[in-house]
Amino acid sequence: MTDVVKFYRNHGQLPSSTFQPTTTMKKLFFILLINLLPAQQSWTLQQCLDYASANHPLIKQSTVNIQKNERQISAAKGMLLPSVDAGISHNYNFGNGINPQNNQREAINTQSDNLYAQANWELMNWRNYLNISLSKINKETSTYRTKQAQNEVRMNVIQMFFTYQNSKSWLEVLETQLSGIEDQIKRTEKEVEIGSRPKSDIYDIKANLGTMQEQWVSAENQKDLAKINLLNTLAITKDTLEFEKPEENLAAVDFNDSHFVQHLLEKNPAYQTVLTEVRAQQKMVDIARSGYLPTINGSYTWSSFYNKIMGQPSTAFSEQIQNNRNQQLSIGLNIPVFNKLQVKNNVEIARLNVINSGYDKDLVINNLTQSINSIRAQFLNAQEKYNLLETNFENQRLSFRKSEEKYKEGLMDAYTFFVVRNNWLQANYNLISSKNDVIRQTELLKILDDH
Repeated sequence: MTDVVKFYRNHGQLPSSTFQPTTTMKKLFFILLINLLPAQQSWTLQQCLDYASANHPLIKQSTVNIQKNERQISAAKGMLLPSVDAGISHNYNFGNGINPQNNQREAINTQSDNLYAQANWELMNWRNYLNISLSKINKETSTYRTKQAQNEVRMNVIQMFFTYQNSKSWLEVLETQLSGIEDQIKRTEKEVEIGSRPKSDIYDIKANLGTMQEQWVSAENQKDLAKINLLNTLAITKDTLEFEKPEENLAAVDFNDSHFVQHLLEKNPAYQTVLTEVRAQQKMVDIARSGYLPTINGSYTWSSFYNKIMGQPSTAFSEQIQNNRNQQLSIGLNIPVFNKLQVKNNVEIARLNVINSGYDKDLVINNLTQSINSIRAQFLNAQEKYNLLETNFENQRLSFRKSEEKYKEGLMDAYTFFVVRNNWLQANYNLISSKNDVIRQTELLKILDDH
């Protein structure tokens, strides 16, 4: 039995029967139930949030970006190490060449082998140290972006979850209304037969049945679309889930705190992301200015060679390699003097990027402040609406009972009672929907305050 129907019957306002579908609908539903029942699961809102936080592709992408930043830190640190390489070449020369025995040019065929090993090292380059700092800031930015992605995904899940719950509750209301119409038609037909009611009452009720059925079809489609959107938000492609009614968590929030917005703003990962991006742009200025600084480079080279005139005896390979060894060690100082104004322009561009990132920060602050204030306003509105509906609920219930007594006594026509009854069901749905809105805004505030 649905929650809405239970809710209504607990207040003694509904008959025991429920909406009876056609025989064909029963068969189709039974076949569908058999196919889906073994794999059907029911998730709470918290299970939805936990699943989306761990499995949504946007969050997985953000996690990969953190790993990429870790490799970039390692690569930046690697620039402090020397680069070492070695090589060997085997060569033949045919025709006119230098005779290694007399250093005279003549027509000879020679074979030569060259071996070398070298190491180059930037002993001092401030850009390398600044790049390490920048890569660490970039990793911090990616971490906050991952948290930001989690927030966005979770907030979308909350919105879609309660949209689905409201659409499902509305469908239950319409089903209850339809079941009530069928019962009312049967009772009215009996009363017409005994002459206690005019036949026009039956026409009045049946005239509204088609409209109600059309609304039911639209509501069914709306519920299906809401579930599709919820599954899409969870990044789930198969419809094997049902979603439980949310717990009644009507938490009190202190909005009178003067630091409420600032507190949520400073904890928000979007705000922390833009702060680290400003720091990254400031670091880019230092990197650009490092182009003015001198650099110190060192290098070491070891080499040797082997020569042989083809067709003639020669000194052994190992002996020549031993005798022809050569080593070179060098240290150089490079001082920038004039570089076509490239460094100066790079510094100015980096400074402009800092200014631009400051404006990005202002935009993020404005958007987050608007978002927080909007959630606060919606929470207060939903809470006030729910309190009013809850306060007036008993009066509505008594009013409906009185109208029901009048209808039974023949003091109210069927159409008027039909309108009163539907207004009563609508009022019950409004109360449930309003409660869901309060819970929705509470969950959104918890996401903003969860860092």
